Amino acid sequence: MTTRVAIVGGTGKLGGIIRSVVEAEDGFEAHAVLSSKSTLDELEGADLVVDASSPAVSIDVVRAAIERGINVLVGTSGWSAERIALVRPLVTAAGTGAVFIPNFSLGSVLSTALAAAAAPFFPSIEIVEAHRETKIDSPSGTAVRTAELIAAARGAVGPVESPHVDQRARGQQVASVPVHSLRRPGVVAKQDVILSGPGESVTITHDTLDPARAYAPGIRIALRAARDAQGVVVGLDSFIDLGVRMPGTVEEPPVADGDVSGQVAGVTPA
Repeated sequence: MTTRVAIVGGTGKLGGIIRSVVEAEDGFEAHAVLSSKSTLDELEGADLVVDASSPAVSIDVVRAAIERGINVLVGTSGWSAERIALVRPLVTAAGTGAVFIPNFSLGSVLSTALAAAAAPFFPSIEIVEAHRETKIDSPSGTAVRTAELIAAARGAVGPVESPHVDQRARGQQVASVPVHSLRRPGVVAKQDVILSGPGESVTITHDTLDPARAYAPGIRIALRAARDAQGVVVGLDSFIDLGVRMPGTVEEPPVADGDVSGQVAGVTPA
């Protein structure tokens, strides 16, 4: 049976990549491609809604999908744990599924998992994320997700040490973790998590070089998972075995999806 997919924001950068994956994937077809000029009535008849719109529009897309009894896959940034909690009762009442993916890159998800695993061992942790100047929201959804998982991993040892956070130049605190956002030309997406302790520090870096190649494997995994999801699920790590234990995730059998390219991830001692 073919899954008919409505892609909201399908004319944008991420939406275009998702559309290419949908059109190439067996068992899926692009039922509707919505732009900023479209109305959400065009979701009618879809089996799955994929949201790649904007933070301001995304909540309306999710609600429209839930109201129509359609599962939704959210790739739009700006969904914190608090914001997701607002739609959880709606999803439960409707008996549908809502999957939130802060980053479709497997390398990014693995880097976040490594940061969370290391978090209890370092008292000072800060995040520096950079995106192209056209990204309208900050911090990025990936940085928010990383900070939230770091905080969860540090539940037994307490929040990170972040002195002088009353000063604006110290970044925005997310779950006690200072996050610094750069928006500049010449970069696609990059995140550094800097973990520091007495006499040493570790930097975990993920750098997206080619979004289409980096995101495609994760999009394929997410499409298959979102089609049959029940309830609210957050993070690509909920559907694959990274080999790293992360707090607040759902353990599922690993999904083989071939080689991942178009990205660079590294762990650098300093």
